[in-house]
Amino acid sequence: MSSLSTREIAASGIMAALVCVTTMFIQVPIPATKGYFNIGDAMIMIAALTFGPVIGALAGGIGSSLADLLSPYYYWAPFTLIIKGTEGFLAGWILTRGGEESVSKVVVAWAVGGLEMVIGYFITQVFMYGLGAALFEAPFNLVQMAVGGIVGIPLSLALRTRIRA
Repeated sequence: MSSLSTREIAASGIMAALVCVTTMFIQVPIPATKGYFNIGDAMIMIAALTFGPVIGALAGGIGSSLADLLSPYYYWAPFTLIIKGTEGFLAGWILTRGGEESVSKVVVAWAVGGLEMVIGYFITQVFMYGLGAALFEAPFNLVQMAVGGIVGIPLSLALRTRIRA
């Protein structure tokens, strides 16, 4: 197992902080699940699609769970660490797997990562609050996923062009 480079450690820390701030910037409470709508998934996608699976996982998991810990939603932090970390990992991993990179591959990476987030929270909410509450929040998570793609994909493509130049 290789260790992280100084650049990867720095990028992970910066992106985790940006995920945390972005997640806390807009928090719309969802009483049915004691959770909230946010736009942090856009920054998770930027991290994962720009820097790959490890930084995507660290930024998504640590940044999002830190936002939970710093807000009234602290009880979501352990679930968020796993769900958002997996989201960032999957999006970055799919994009970096062999083969030619294309816009469709970027979209698939976003879709798989985003759907994992929606499904992960859905399953957690079913166990915590019941099927009705989980069904109530699912559309909010789908919108979060959409925002992640609409904002994250073009910004990631632009950033990668600048970073690699």
